[in-house]
Amino acid sequence: MAGCGACLPGQVVTNHDLAQRVDTSDDWIVQRTGIRGRHIAAEGETTSDLAYRAALAALDHAGVPAERIDLIVLATTTPDHTFPATAVKVQARLGITRGAAFDVQAVCSGFIYALAVADNFIRLGQARAALVIGADTFSRILDWEDRTTCVLFGDGAGAVVLEATEGAGDVSDRGVLSTHLHADGRHYDKLWVDGGPSATRTTGCVRMNGQEVFRHAVTRLSEAATEALAANGIGPEALDWLVPHQANLRIIESTARKLRLPAEKTVVTVDHHGNTSAASIPLALTEAVTDGRIQRGQLLLMEAMGGGFTWGSALVRW
Repeated sequence: MAGCGACLPGQVVTNHDLAQRVDTSDDWIVQRTGIRGRHIAAEGETTSDLAYRAALAALDHAGVPAERIDLIVLATTTPDHTFPATAVKVQARLGITRGAAFDVQAVCSGFIYALAVADNFIRLGQARAALVIGADTFSRILDWEDRTTCVLFGDGAGAVVLEATEGAGDVSDRGVLSTHLHADGRHYDKLWVDGGPSATRTTGCVRMNGQEVFRHAVTRLSEAATEALAANGIGPEALDWLVPHQANLRIIESTARKLRLPAEKTVVTVDHHGNTSAASIPLALTEAVTDGRIQRGQLLLMEAMGGGFTWGSALVRW
C-alpha cells in the first residue's frame, strides 16, 4: 500500500440534531451504538464527488501520479446512477484514459472485496498500480422516520493506492498479505434495501433486523480475523492494529475481546463517522495514518461484515 486518503462531507449531524426529527436521544444512540455524530452529503453532492476527492488525497499521499493508475475498483452501494459504474466517473475526473475501472457491491464488506479484487489483479500481473476506493452516501437510502436505521449511517469516502513490488512472499513484506472473502445469501433479508430497478423500479430504503445482524457480526468477524491470522501463521499478539468496519462500538469491542486485543490497538472512528458502509475502513485507516498512530511497517488486520450477508478480512503490512 503506497498511500491512503479520505473525504468527508462538510455537514455534521449530531444525535441531538436527529432527536429534533425522530423519536430518539443522544443517550439512546450512544448506549446502543457508540455513535455521537455523522457527516451527511450536501444536496447535489454525490458518491463520485466524495470518491474523487478521496482518490486525489490518496494519490497525493502516495506520491503517485494519476496517469500511473491502470485499475480503479470502487466499492459502493450507492452509485451515482444505475449505470455506468461510478468508478468510470472517477477515472474520467482524474484524467485517466487507460486500464480498467468498475464498481463492486458487497455493502459494508465492499472495501475488503475491492481490495481483494485489486490485489489479485496485481498478483496476476494484470495491473501495476490500482486505486481501491470505498465510497457511500447512505443518507440517500435512509428512512428518516425509522430511528432503528437512520441514526446509524453517515456518508464518506476513503481510498488506498496499491502498487506492484517485489518481496519475499511472507509476513515480513509490505502490502496486502492475504484476503479472505465470504458470503451467505440465506440472510439476504436481514439487512437490505426494499427497492431496486429490477424488483420495484424505485430506490427504496434500508431495512434491518438489528438483533440478527449483531449476532452474526460478532461471530463472523472474529472468524474472518482468526482465518487471516492462521493463513499467515501468526497469532493476535503479532498485530499492531485492528482496523475494523465501523458499524457499532459494541461489535468492535466484542471482536477485539475475542482476539484478546487491547482497546489501544483498535482504531475506532464510529463515534464521529457513524457507519459509512464501504468507506468506513479506509476512512479509519486514513485517520490513524494521518494522526500518526499507524506507522510504516506495522501489521494491520482489517475486517468487515455487510448485507447479504457478506464478510471478510485482510492482513496488511502498512
